[in-house]
Amino acid sequence: MDELEREIITFVPGSCGLDAHSASLDGLASLARLLRKFHDATAGFRLGSDTWAQGSNDDREPEVIGHCDLRPENAIFQRDTAVALIDFDQARPTTRLFDVVTTLRHWAPIADPVDRHPLLREADVGARLRVFCDAYGLRSRDRRRLLELGRLRFHRSYDVMRARAEAGGAWAAMWADGAGERIRRAAAWLDVHEDELHAHLV
Repeated sequence: MDELEREIITFVPGSCGLDAHSASLDGLASLARLLRKFHDATAGFRLGSDTWAQGSNDDREPEVIGHCDLRPENAIFQRDTAVALIDFDQARPTTRLFDVVTTLRHWAPIADPVDRHPLLREADVGARLRVFCDAYGLRSRDRRRLLELGRLRFHRSYDVMRARAEAGGAWAAMWADGAGERIRRAAAWLDVHEDELHAHLV
């Protein structure tokens, strides 16, 4: 904000969305390092305000401000290097692990192959989980809890999205476009593949 309380928007050169560079393992590791820097930068923020976005969350005490919507459309890359995060309307106090799980939902991706971007349809999800967690520096105890929290996130996201969709607007459009079904398919896929994914994490 400037001295007149105007919001100042800065252009960041690069591209968003998935392409051969951002979908690569190097791109994934770069994104993990950038998310870690963001979390570290917010670790001292006052977290008790009611002005933050509300949504599904971890049950543990908040540690940082999470982006909570780090889809490929919300990360700016210069080739295979993530240089900026954008679109913070879902940002809120949360745990590091919850924001990591939310990010990996889209970037590993923890999703049924039918719902994945073509570049990641045949991805080795377990290997990508490991690359991200290594680059972020995720602790062993958090890695052991990651898939359990992923399942919790799916169930809560489904309930939150359904409730928001009932109010109409953009959430209703996303729900009508199959958002709920995609969440259910992702949760079912995780149930089937949990053991093999866990082996990559521990």
